[in-house]
Amino acid sequence: MELVDSGSLVLDLGCGDGSLLEMLIAEKGVKGFGLEKDLQEINKCLAKGISVIDANLDQGLTQFRDKSMDYVILSLTLQALKQPHETLRDIIRVGKKAIISFPNFGNIFVRLYLLFRGRMPKSKFLPYEWYDTPNIHFCSVKDFIGLCQKEGIKIRKKIFLRKFNRKILGFMPNLFSYVAIFVLE
Repeated sequence: MELVDSGSLVLDLGCGDGSLLEMLIAEKGVKGFGLEKDLQEINKCLAKGISVIDANLDQGLTQFRDKSMDYVILSLTLQALKQPHETLRDIIRVGKKAIISFPNFGNIFVRLYLLFRGRMPKSKFLPYEWYDTPNIHFCSVKDFIGLCQKEGIKIRKKIFLRKFNRKILGFMPNLFSYVAIFVLE
């Protein structure tokens, strides 16, 4: 929330029920709308008065002009995209700034779960079985940084969260963070 300036124009990709946009509109006075492909989630947005476009991110963001948004947000959705690198290019093209968050599949919990149980991890944060998960690209902090370097994307800020949203100050974030948040340009 503190990453978005008041009064900004915000596009929330994979916005779900619109909760993030609702909060940003109420607390930061942003103008915002979302993109969502799930009809039930779209209806929840509309019930809250959130503007939403029925669209599949995997089909690109061709309907948006370059740098037409102050912020493009992709919150906990990157790992569910078919071509995350192409979507990331589109996000950088459309937004003056991008805020990307994703579950860090390189953290110690995932590693130890696999090591000792020999199974894909399942938890409150990762509640799916391996066969029904929407997560199709398992990415670590280091993987994402590498992708940004390869694509020439500037990382302006990194925030790493542990359980219960406690920030990590940067000590071995690939190993200890559950969620990574990046501000990009």
